[in-house]
Amino acid sequence: MSRIDNEPSLHDEAARAGWLYYVGGMTQDQIATELGVSRQRAQRLVSRAMAEGLIQVRLSHRIGTCLTLEAALTDRYGLTRCRVVPSLAPGADAVRATSPAAAAELERVLRMPEPKVIALGTGRSMRGMVDALEGVEADHHRLVSLIGNIAPDGSASFFDVVMRIADKVRAPHYPMPVPVISTTPEENAAFHALAPVRRVVDLARAADVIFVGVGQMSDDAPLLADGFVTRAELDEMQAAGAVGEVAGWVFDSQGQYLDVGTNRRTGGVRIVQGLDRPAIGIAAGASKVAAIAAALQSRIINGLVTDEATATAILAR
Repeated sequence: MSRIDNEPSLHDEAARAGWLYYVGGMTQDQIATELGVSRQRAQRLVSRAMAEGLIQVRLSHRIGTCLTLEAALTDRYGLTRCRVVPSLAPGADAVRATSPAAAAELERVLRMPEPKVIALGTGRSMRGMVDALEGVEADHHRLVSLIGNIAPDGSASFFDVVMRIADKVRAPHYPMPVPVISTTPEENAAFHALAPVRRVVDLARAADVIFVGVGQMSDDAPLLADGFVTRAELDEMQAAGAVGEVAGWVFDSQGQYLDVGTNRRTGGVRIVQGLDRPAIGIAAGASKVAAIAAALQSRIINGLVTDEATATAILAR
């Protein structure tokens, strides 16, 4: 495996400066500090990025460091797809970095001429992907949710994305009409026994391509923050070794699904490990490293869109 290039080209520097300015929202003084160059050079790099078409909201130039990380992750985990984007400044929202690349990956699938069933998870990264998505006429594809779309209070789940994507691409779409997490296993089974739900579940299981977020199960777990699990339920799953979740299904550090807590009441479809179809995870951030690594290791996901800081941390494990 080749080492990461520590001598970036002029195009690398210009692309990174343009990314930090137009996507990261940094000032030229901040960019100069981040890159270790003068303010004048930072200004020239930003100008060059625009003049040469390296920045068009999305990053057009593939920075050498990111390409090296993509190759390393692909080699280690046997990935079907991998995109690593430049990290934003410390403290910035990683979703802002990954969203354009994730949207480009989804658009690549939507532009395929043969009809596809595209299954989708939920969460902030998925919502960011949808917000960055360009309009694509894709009415020959079908979109289906992997996870329930009913929140604990009976409202529609805020981070459900199927209908948002369908509105942009005019594709037939199939929400999962069950609670994200039911009150009891029996209630969950009753929902899944309904004929309309079974049809959506069968469609999701047969999906040609999957896009999902990856959530951490630490004290800042999205499932806790969004009110889908209680503190006591999170404690129980942490005690059982939980490190992450995909589409609401919780797994341990080896990427094995747990038979405790909310996994007995989760609605929707669990991604089978080792699928021979693309299952692309979209996630970045220090708190998600353990969860992403576990999902890659067990092949819950076999593709990844992330940022360079997260990719570097995963490879260092």
